[in-house]
Parts: sequence; structure tokens; C-alpha cells
Amino acid sequence: MTQRPTLFTLFALLLASFAFAAPAHAERIKDMGQFQGLRANQLTGYGIVVGLAGTGDDSLDYSTLGMKGAVSRFGLTLPPGVNPALKNAAAVMITAELPPFAKPGQRLDVTVSAIGKSKSLRGGTLVLAPLYGADGQIYAMVQGNLVIGGLGVDAADGSKLTVNVPSSGRIAGGATVERAVDTGFATSSYLTFNLHQFDATNAKRVTDVINAALPGAASMIDGASIAIRTGGNGDERIRLISQIENLGVQRAEPPAKVIVNARTGTVVINGAVRVGTAAVTQGKLTVSIKESPMVVQPAPFSRGQTAVEESSEISVEQDYRPVMLVKPTASLSELVDAINRMGVPPGDLVAILEALSQAGALTAELVII
Repeated sequence: MTQRPTLFTLFALLLASFAFAAPAHAERIKDMGQFQGLRANQLTGYGIVVGLAGTGDDSLDYSTLGMKGAVSRFGLTLPPGVNPALKNAAAVMITAELPPFAKPGQRLDVTVSAIGKSKSLRGGTLVLAPLYGADGQIYAMVQGNLVIGGLGVDAADGSKLTVNVPSSGRIAGGATVERAVDTGFATSSYLTFNLHQFDATNAKRVTDVINAALPGAASMIDGASIAIRTGGNGDERIRLISQIENLGVQRAEPPAKVIVNARTGTVVINGAVRVGTAAVTQGKLTVSIKESPMVVQPAPFSRGQTAVEESSEISVEQDYRPVMLVKPTASLSELVDAINRMGVPPGDLVAILEALSQAGALTAELVII
């Protein structure tokens, strides 16, 4: 019975030794950026959704023209001047994302959104439509039944009930890739890794970690891009990317920033912010005006008229708040404690932070969004 606690204690000490051996705040390189060219491409298209239960575009011109173009592919030509009144059809925009290395025959999810007066796309079917890239080339074809997460109901008396957005939906696997994007991955002599944010310190640390694993393979282009020498075929390049992506890097401390949302009063302060010595006071002046009109009745048999006599009372109230001495802070927790001691609402906190920045006591970039 005494051996079991001993084994448990040894196991706990072993886990603790692993925890202390791991580098502090180490992040994978794959979480700090991405390789150039290995990105998704946006696709867009225009199409017609049919089979709607009277919730289509009706006589919308571009919906009518789109339907005429769709039926003309099957040899059906509508007479000039004939309006099909398409209550069961709707013109839609189609969007999709083509992932890197997508090959012809693979399936993509697409989003379909009404661009006209259609109230709901529930129960509709998208007619075969092409999806174009930014270069104007067709990269996929899409068709299928829509899945709508919203619901819209209209009553005869004009009342309406809408749940979510019934004029937009998705088709899972509705698009088929017809053309692959040439990224130049297999022919380039270098791979370029781009950091999500410009930071010379992080670029240097990533370069040093890669060179420690692959001596002399990496060099900095600038503070956001790193060139990695490579060669061989696609298999060797993918293995190299996999090895590099999983290397651990200790991220540098970010620049000191205070983010202020002036519309909502939200303030976000990162851990690098420091505040110098400053004296802060925040006052509040309240002016109240109370109106108490009085009705004055004339004396009996005086032939006078009833009148209203205005009576106003004005009061001024000013809260007394002593001057708060803000001492130099060395951590985010100390800064938060100083703000809490001042007891100011978010709106006033924004004004105080702006004043501290103007006074040079706030060691941070103040960003107002």
C-alpha cells in the first residue's frame, strides 16, 4: 500500500521536469506566418437559383436576362418582349475559396447570396454556373441544392417573421475544381516565409532557429520575410516545409499598444505598456434644471383668465475627486490596479489615456479605432 503513492509522486516529478525543460512561450513557426504562394484564392460567380416557393425576384431585369441565358443553352429561346415573371427564381452571387494545391476534380464548399429582391432561397437549386478567379479564368463549376439556415414568413395582414438570414445559404461540396493554380512551388530555388506582422526581432529569431536546424539555409530579406534555400522535387520540399513549420521559436515581446474603440468605449492594453509618473484628476459637473409650472386662477367675478406661471429651479453638483498620483509601473497588473483605484468609467478612461499620451507619460502607441 505504501508503494502506490511513491510511484505517483515520481510520475508527477517527471511531468514537472518536462514542463520546466520546455522553452518559455515557445511558438511554432507555422503559427507566426505562412509560406509565400501557399495561400487560398477567392472565386466569384453569378448564377440563377430555381425552385423557390414564390419568393424569387419576380420581374427583376438581370434575373430575367440570366434565366434567358440559362435556358438558351438547351435550345429554348423566349420571344422578344416576353417577361417570364420569375417568382420561383432568383439571381445570386456565388463565392468560394480555392485552397492551395487544389487539383481538378476536387470539391469546394460555396456560399450563395441573393442580389435582388428575393425574400428567401429556401428550397432552391442553383443552376450550373462558372466560378472565376481574379484573372478572369474559370477555375470551378458549381451546381446543387442550397442549405438555408434562415426562415422568413409573411402573413396576409402584412406581419413578418424572420429567423437569421433566409436570403443566403451554402452548398457543401457543390463546386468542382476545373483548373489548378500554378504557384511555382516546384520550380523556385527559394522558399519565402512571411511573418504575419513586421517585427525584425521575430524575423531574426526565426532565421536563427531555421539555421540551427538547417545550417546556412535561411537568410532575412527584411523584417517580415525570410528566404530559405531549397532544392529537389516536391516531396523533399514538402518535407522541408513540415520540418520548418514545427520548429519552436520564442516570440519577441510585441510593441506597446493601447487599443481604444471610441464607439463602444472598449480599451485593450497589452503587457508591454508602461506609464511614467503623472498626476491625474477627473472631475464631473452635473447641471440639473427642474421645471415646476403652476396654474394661477383669477379671483371670483374678476373677469380674469386662468394662466400658467413658470417656475424653474437650477442646481449645480460637482463631484470632488482628489488628484491621483500615478507612479511608474513595471507590469500590466500594476497599471490595471492604478486604473481601478481611480474608479473612472470606460468613457473617461479613454480621455485619461489620451491625455497621458499627450503628456508623454504613456509609453505606448495609442490606437483609436
